Amino acid sequence: MARIQFDPQTPVRQQMYLRALRTRREQISLHFGSFRNDKRDMPVHPVELDPATGKWRTTAVKKLEEKGSDVNLASRMVADAFLRKADIFVLLSNDSDQAGPLRMLKHELGFSTGIIFPMESSRGSKELMQTSPDFVSHVTPEALASSQFPRVLKDETGRFHRPAAWD
Repeated sequence: MARIQFDPQTPVRQQMYLRALRTRREQISLHFGSFRNDKRDMPVHPVELDPATGKWRTTAVKKLEEKGSDVNLASRMVADAFLRKADIFVLLSNDSDQAGPLRMLKHELGFSTGIIFPMESSRGSKELMQTSPDFVSHVTPEALASSQFPRVLKDETGRFHRPAAWD
């Protein structure tokens, strides 16, 4: 197992990004999941048997899991379909967990669907492709460059700058 180093700037960058997103409240809505951080005993690697007990040797680890974001996205798409809030549903993801909701939207509810993969579509999820989307694309470098936030943003707190690393 890989040891993950905690970068103390990660929460700061996330808050900055969320602050930037909130400057676009007319165009987007934010829906959050959560993280669960559990202490668990997991088998050591490489696997070892404890000769005294005959059981796998374990070690205490912290297991960080994202919770709710997949189901929140799927629920939001299906709810929007039932409320007729859209004519087409486009997913920008490579997460195969969204195959079921996309299949439901297209084949059971009769909506057009599309998939935009974060990378070239040849590396996209086979499960998502099996939902028979009406179109498939991927995020191009040009689209990514033209979708960046301005260098300086302004909100109710004041002005703030896009991190240089976002350039």
